[in-house]
Amino acid sequence: MIRPLFSHATLLAGALALTVTSAFAEEKTEKSAADDGVLLPELTITANKQEQTLSTAPVHASVYGGEQLQDEGIYGLSQLEGKFAGLSFQPFGQSGINSPVLRGLTANFNALSSSTLLMVDGVPTLTAQGYESTLVDVDRIEILRGPQSTVYGRNAEVGVISVFSKDLDGEDKTRLGLGIGSRNKKVVQASTSQTLIEDTLYASLAGEFVEQDGFIDNRTTGKKADDKEHQNLSAGVRWLMSEDTDIVVRYRRQSYDDGAMLWNSASATERTTVASGTDSYNTSVGQTFSINATHNTSSGLQFNSVTAYNDFQDEVQQDTDFSAAEILYIGRDNHLRTLSQEFRLEGNLGDSQWLVGAYLEKQDHDLSTTSKNYFGLTTLDAGQAGNSYALFTNWTVPLRSDVRLIAGLRGSRDEVTITPTSSDEKSETWTELTPQLTLQYLINPDHMAYATYAEGMRAGGFNMVTASADYSSYDPEKNQSFELGLKGKLLSQQLNYSLSAYHMNIDNMQVMQMPTAGVIYLTNAAEATSEGVEASLAYNFNDSWSMETGLAWNKTRFDKFVDGSSNYTGNTNLFAPEINGHATFRYDGSNSLSAAASLVATGSVYLNAANTYEQEGYKIINLSSSYAMTDNIRTSAYVNNIEDREYDAVGYQNGYVTVYSPPREFGFKFTMDL
Repeated sequence: MIRPLFSHATLLAGALALTVTSAFAEEKTEKSAADDGVLLPELTITANKQEQTLSTAPVHASVYGGEQLQDEGIYGLSQLEGKFAGLSFQPFGQSGINSPVLRGLTANFNALSSSTLLMVDGVPTLTAQGYESTLVDVDRIEILRGPQSTVYGRNAEVGVISVFSKDLDGEDKTRLGLGIGSRNKKVVQASTSQTLIEDTLYASLAGEFVEQDGFIDNRTTGKKADDKEHQNLSAGVRWLMSEDTDIVVRYRRQSYDDGAMLWNSASATERTTVASGTDSYNTSVGQTFSINATHNTSSGLQFNSVTAYNDFQDEVQQDTDFSAAEILYIGRDNHLRTLSQEFRLEGNLGDSQWLVGAYLEKQDHDLSTTSKNYFGLTTLDAGQAGNSYALFTNWTVPLRSDVRLIAGLRGSRDEVTITPTSSDEKSETWTELTPQLTLQYLINPDHMAYATYAEGMRAGGFNMVTASADYSSYDPEKNQSFELGLKGKLLSQQLNYSLSAYHMNIDNMQVMQMPTAGVIYLTNAAEATSEGVEASLAYNFNDSWSMETGLAWNKTRFDKFVDGSSNYTGNTNLFAPEINGHATFRYDGSNSLSAAASLVATGSVYLNAANTYEQEGYKIINLSSSYAMTDNIRTSAYVNNIEDREYDAVGYQNGYVTVYSPPREFGFKFTMDL
């Protein structure tokens, strides 16, 4: 049975869109506020891998500056939850591994895939392992909401998060940053960008060291269980071969030397206290390398080549009985390697813009999981290799002066083989077509509307976490999405807004089944419907005061999900809040002082398909400020979760684990430009 494409929420949003569109069509263009000095800056994003202005791109997108994030105490991607409406992360409690939740969809980290793709300087991260980025020397972070698989490929099922390093533009600068914070936190940062050969060769180098004591007491060792130490390095070289040819080479490395995850038994009577006698650690290391070459021809064509290598060593052990005796623990020793090559050619045909591309990828993974339980120690080892091929195109065609049609199509083929040490080799091949079609209407110079139909896809794979799964395969997850959106400027262009309403049908939904502790199966046992509304607003009150706010409502329900004798049909998808949002008030004074106050709120989320365990909703307040003492010296301070709210995920891992929420944290940073 074909499920309806429209829902009550989508129809309501559509009616609202038509009403507002009609009103906008009749209004005269508002007076420019340029003379008032309170215009919001025009931002640029790379939707469809082509540069567009944020206000005119037909997608619900958001952008945040890297330096501003650091001033507000943001040091990792999981903290972006309070900055981008609709974005959250599973409460996993381990550094270097993040599984985002967007528009009600997410991925189990054992699937070696994600529902929201991460791109760091053109390098795709396809798994929750390594889904992280330092913010040192980062220019900006963008998020595109909605399926982006047509241009970005698999795992861009419901969106893309892109991290961009600062441009190597010939501006010579060196910066040193020193920070301290709660729980004996120490931060050392250094970055430099230099011209090696004028108008020809530029280089950059940045490093970061972060150390912090944990907050979970271990009665057996008498120490904190969850201490952290992170080291990050990034380097770049830009070579302007000619006026038409530009080559950028970048390298990134992230290493972790952490203690335990933020876990305890779900039945623990004393919060943030364990008695683990088994060593717990995270010594993972991630590295990425990319070569981005761009050539502009005399005929107006642009050729782009991105060669990328992503290497992540996932080395983790975690005690799961939380007692002095060695009874239960889990471990991972995975080495994930992905080499990819993308070619793109873009240009104009009359008034139309076009892009065609090809994508090639080779995966080579060594997988090893260990599980100690009451019956003994089990280790599963396997090699997994894969090849992916794709051709894609995207066209923007003006139908008339105020109407544009954007159409794209991607054809892909994924071949995956798993070779267990204790079982026969297994192989699977999947071939997919993912289209996207957008109709954009320019209501007037300040307002536009769009309607998009798009399909998204998340990769299939093999089960290899438990022996009882026998390395069974699961197919790609697919969704069909219809979205209506409005974007524009109001109040003499002092206010930018973006509104969207969407409805998605999810087929072959990848779901986790866990009948007992440590026994995990991933199957395509479910179908679901996701619908929601999102709003993002930015408003400048005057030269000094501004506001940013975002709100997202989502409803994701299983249309079909039967697990043995259990029927979860009608239940809410895991980790998907029905509502979340944020509001930030900011002061940027002419006296070199800036300050911000943010309220971040999210609804409760269920931790299992039966909807019997949940993480309660919460509201937290974050404060930050910075002050330029001189032209070269700046100080900043922040307090996150100022009320020290607790929002633990009680019942994670099918009721066996509590994942602790981080406590209040404050910090102070001194930055000097040399």
